[in-house]
Amino acid sequence: MNKDDFIIRRTSSEDKHFAKTITKEIEESAKARGTGIAQRSVEYIEQKIEQGNAVIACTQDGDWVGFCYIEEWGHGKYVANSGLIVSLDYRKTGVAKKIKRQIFHLSREKYPNAKIFGLTTGLAVLKINSELGYKPVTYSELTDDENFWSGCKSCVNYDILTRKERQTCLCTAMLYDPKDDVITDETTEFFEEKQTVFERLFRLKWRNLGSQKK
Repeated sequence: MNKDDFIIRRTSSEDKHFAKTITKEIEESAKARGTGIAQRSVEYIEQKIEQGNAVIACTQDGDWVGFCYIEEWGHGKYVANSGLIVSLDYRKTGVAKKIKRQIFHLSREKYPNAKIFGLTTGLAVLKINSELGYKPVTYSELTDDENFWSGCKSCVNYDILTRKERQTCLCTAMLYDPKDDVITDETTEFFEEKQTVFERLFRLKWRNLGSQKK
């Protein structure tokens, strides 16, 4: 299917029936990648959909393709674009990038003065974020809202986060600041070092998978 055949739009209450499928796909994707993820309930996803704080992609026939939602932290000072997921049948079509762009613009529209941040282990998401103007940052530059960090408790890597006193974990932090604040040298050096380690682990993982297939 051509990527231009997808309908990508803001959600409405009529999309709530997709919540179970979306939640299951997020969980299965995390298991397949062997990475941690902050789990969200079906009810939580339904709420985001009904509030219009999400973007959904569907085929012309109405089949679900992809999804992403907005979370607000620190009384609107920070927002995060979370839960980006694409159905297995429609991956590598370019739809993830289009969803990410739409949720980013929706966030800018609803929260024009907020800093937009994300935590991810995915190289593809890192690339998309960079193209949108996100910059790599340390965890200290993210929200200090306890509700946000509590959401990490369901992640398999939460023990790493707590051992590191919430200063670092396996996820890479990225931030878009509408004021275009200058990123510190300390943050840049931190990211470059971490990104090198992450890429080494990524290559090692794929070499191991290749050996297992043989």
